[in-house]
Amino acid sequence: MRLSKHRIQLSDGHSVQALVAGRGVPLVVVHGFAAEGLLYAQSLSRLVSMGFKVVAIDTAGHGGTAVLPHDGLDLAAYSRLLGRAVSELGIRRAVYAGHSMGGRLVTELAAADPDRVVALILIDAIVGDTWDQIITACRWWPPLLGVFSTAAVVDSLATISFDDGPQTAKLARLWAKTAWGDLTRPWQLLMPFLSVLRSPGSREMLDALHEAGVPVVVLHGDHDFVVPMASARDTARRAGGDLVVIRGGTHSWLLKDPESFPAIMGQLLRGRLGDAYEAALVDAGLDPAMATTADIEDAFYTPDARVRALTPELAWARSDRRSEPRYDWVVENYSSTA
Repeated sequence: MRLSKHRIQLSDGHSVQALVAGRGVPLVVVHGFAAEGLLYAQSLSRLVSMGFKVVAIDTAGHGGTAVLPHDGLDLAAYSRLLGRAVSELGIRRAVYAGHSMGGRLVTELAAADPDRVVALILIDAIVGDTWDQIITACRWWPPLLGVFSTAAVVDSLATISFDDGPQTAKLARLWAKTAWGDLTRPWQLLMPFLSVLRSPGSREMLDALHEAGVPVVVLHGDHDFVVPMASARDTARRAGGDLVVIRGGTHSWLLKDPESFPAIMGQLLRGRLGDAYEAALVDAGLDPAMATTADIEDAFYTPDARVRALTPELAWARSDRRSEPRYDWVVENYSSTA
């Protein structure tokens, strides 16, 4: 399924770019630092058949979204902009998924307003006690930033797999578009980078998710050299969620293989994520066994929702090649240890 790209103006004049496709319960996806929603298009297009309307939103200073005119050094301001974009698109409740920095932003958004969240999916997210300790150490000894910058570069290079020529070519084309924007406007990334460095700890917001009963699933590569696996376990334990360990996965494993994330989502929908999905339908007054796509959209979007007008007609690409997931994974449950 092809995602349709749109640039919208919020009521305060801020320009925001979003990719949209599909019908059903909203799945709001937020990318990582120096990336944009376009990079994730291959995986996200495969989620449409699972009953989601995929909405990938570029954060401030990334992709087609303008920089923050104020508060650019406050990471919470990026989350607030995301919340305004979701609200002005007419989305009442959604499943939120965030990768890396995007995981931190959706965590902040969910902790501030848990009623808007069906479930939270954190993908190699920059949250957890271990990550917080790393950021604190970097503030005290800035040379550590060089270590993590090098790790991030190495991880990005690891997404290129020369044993799969067609996939490598597709990913390279997407990376080239994003990299060109970053290289021609490097100042746009400075404020988001500094906001991460200045960000407070994530412990309170993870505790708030647990107290509010927000279903949380943490996906993390066990070869992630940017955000340690210990941080993912901190997150799952504190939030009382599930941890999906991606065997051999790097920080950007979901970009390397477009099949693994949809396959994991399919398994999760047969477990706790599926329970959260059905509970959200019941909360909206719908019978999960009988609700139509039209019923779901009426319940999860405002009557005049802009996102409904932006959604393209379903049109499947014949050339969309499918294969078995490259990665395997194991699920660890921390609901009883939170």
